[in-house]
Amino acid sequence: MAVYSMTGYASASGGPATPGSVTGDADAAPARPHGASAAQVSVELRSVNSRFLDLVLRLPDELRALEPALRDLLTASFRRGKIELRVNSRHESETAWPQPQPDQLNRLSRLEGTVQAWLPKAQGLTVHEVLQWCKGAAPAERLDEATLDTARRCIAGLREARGREGQRLVAVLNERVQRLRELAAQAEPLVPAVVARQQQRFLERWQEALDASGAAQSIPREALQERAINEAAAFAIRVDVAEELARLRAHLDEIARLLKAGGEVGKRLDFLIQELLREANTLASKAASIELTNVSVEMKVVIEQLREQVQNLE
Repeated sequence: MAVYSMTGYASASGGPATPGSVTGDADAAPARPHGASAAQVSVELRSVNSRFLDLVLRLPDELRALEPALRDLLTASFRRGKIELRVNSRHESETAWPQPQPDQLNRLSRLEGTVQAWLPKAQGLTVHEVLQWCKGAAPAERLDEATLDTARRCIAGLREARGREGQRLVAVLNERVQRLRELAAQAEPLVPAVVARQQQRFLERWQEALDASGAAQSIPREALQERAINEAAAFAIRVDVAEELARLRAHLDEIARLLKAGGEVGKRLDFLIQELLREANTLASKAASIELTNVSVEMKVVIEQLREQVQNLE
């Protein structure tokens, strides 16, 4: 199953007698064959990040009754994201002038005669005025079915665009997951080295303290070393990060599994990112060397990069 981004754009156009066109991530001018219906409808969909599904519909007044049907189409196809749907319609003639119908001309002639009977000085209608009247009197075509069909094709285009963006995001996320695995591998051998250095430091400090107090001769070397080892063991317990690294690897495995499985993974990944950040903060608080501190800082940087990308996923 694919992973979908919440960011995308698509447009589609068509009409009652036009096959229409659809594009993703780019505008497209509708192409109409000669003699096709003059009525046209175009649909645009823009999608950005949002915690929930937030729909904004911008429709002309003549198509306002289609809002519930359009909302049903969108909610059936998307789960998250702020999606703006914009519909534009036009009823322009395919040629410069309409083809006057006999009934229109008869009615116009009767109206002209009535006006001139009351206003003898009124001038007769020109050809231009007759054509303009015929054009305005022509009934507008209904675009309900054409709008819904165009919206379906536009929704399919937006899903494809969000799917392509999702594939790119998955590649980026997998790179970040791999980088965190490498940092965890770097951190693991640092703790024993830190404990060994701290044990040596305890021995040196104990010896310095005993020499300063003059009690060095009364305390056996074995007892001194045993006390230093106990202190080093207590220190090792405080700075041990094995559990944090194990949990971090488990979270990374789950992220990789979700990315491979696909579907609506955005919210679950966002929760796992919070857990990753918690482990990295604990690792930083236990850091007893500059090397481990550097690793934990870089971990938090990579996790923040993960968070930014995960927030784009559906």
